[in-house]
Amino acid sequence: MPATGDLPGFHTALKDELTFPLAWGASPVRDFDAWRHTARAVVEEHLLVDRQDGTPYAPEFTARSDGDGYTRELVTLSLTRYERVRGALLTPRGAGPFPAVLLLHDHGSRFDIGKEKGVRPWYDDIRLASAEEWAGRYFGGRFVGDELARRGYVVFCADALGWGDREPLAYERQQALASTLHHLGSSLAGLHAREDQRAAAFLAGLDRVDARRVAAVGFSMGGYRAWQAAALSDDIAAAVSVCWMTGLKEMMVPGNNTLRGQSAFHMLHPGLARHLDIPDVASVAAPKPMLFFHGGLDTLFPADGVRVAYDKLRAVWRSRGAGERLRLKTWPGRGHVFDAAMQDEAYAWLESVTAAAPA
Repeated sequence: MPATGDLPGFHTALKDELTFPLAWGASPVRDFDAWRHTARAVVEEHLLVDRQDGTPYAPEFTARSDGDGYTRELVTLSLTRYERVRGALLTPRGAGPFPAVLLLHDHGSRFDIGKEKGVRPWYDDIRLASAEEWAGRYFGGRFVGDELARRGYVVFCADALGWGDREPLAYERQQALASTLHHLGSSLAGLHAREDQRAAAFLAGLDRVDARRVAAVGFSMGGYRAWQAAALSDDIAAAVSVCWMTGLKEMMVPGNNTLRGQSAFHMLHPGLARHLDIPDVASVAAPKPMLFFHGGLDTLFPADGVRVAYDKLRAVWRSRGAGERLRLKTWPGRGHVFDAAMQDEAYAWLESVTAAAPA
C-alpha cells in the first residue's frame, strides 16, 4: 500500500484493529464502579511512572505579595522523588476554606513560560512581557489564574517538565527527551500525569482549600491534562477542558499535528489505544461535572473527531443518570483559543458546580 502523507500505507489496517475493548458499554465489566476501577488501573499501568504518594512535598513558600483581591506566592515542592518543581499559588482574601482550581498550562511550542501562561508573573519582567503576549494571543488578554482568584478560588499552577523554570525545551528537542525517558522505561506523558495527580492532592490538602471543591482547568494541552486529572485523581471534583478532545482514529489523519511527533509525546501513553479511546479515558471521570469546549475552526481537532468524542462522553454520563453534569459545546467561528466570552461561560458553569452545599 502506498504511504499517505505522514502515515505509512498500512496505517488504515492498524486503525481498523483498534476496537477499544475496555470502553464502557463494550467492556465485559458491567458494573460501572468496577469498570472505573479497572479502566483507571489500565491507564495507570500505561503511564510507565510509579505512583509517588510516599514522596514528601516539603513545600517552600516565598513571602506573599498583593494582587487584585488576592495574595500571590511562589511555592517549590516535590511532586515526584526526581525533581523539585516551582508553581504559582494565588489565594483570595477573606475567610476560607475556599474552592480551588488546579490550573494546567498549555503547550503551544512556547517553552520560556509555563505557569506564567496562566498566572500573571509578578516576579519577572522578562517573563511578564512573554506572558502578556501569550495572553493576548489565546486568552483575550486575560490571565485565567488571576481571573479565577478574583472570583474566590485558590489557584495553583506549576511548570510542567520542559517549561519555565524546568530547563526550557526547544521544539526539536522534545522527541529526544521523550525517547530518553522511554529508553529508561519511563514516559514523558506519564510523568505529566503523575505530577498532575500529585499537584491535585497537594492543593486539596492545603488548610485554605475546601477539599470537596477542587477543579482542574486547562486549555489545549492543559485541557488534555484537566480531563485526565479528573479521570485519575479522586481529589479533582470537576473539570473544564478547552480545545482538547477528539476520537483517536479521527485525529490520526494525514496532516494532523499529532503525526509530527515532538509535541505529541507529551500526550501519548504507548499501547493504551489497544484498550481505550481518548474519550473512554476521560469517561473514567464520570459522573463528575465536566465541561468541554471546542472551537469550530480549530484545525488541530477535526470536527468528526470532536463529534465522535462528544457522542461517547454523552452516552457515558447519560448511562449514569448524570447527563446534566456534562457540558459539551462547539463555538462556531472560534479557533484554538479560550477567549473572554468562552471564559465567562466556563467560569459561570464552574461556579455553579463548585458552590458550597447548604449548611
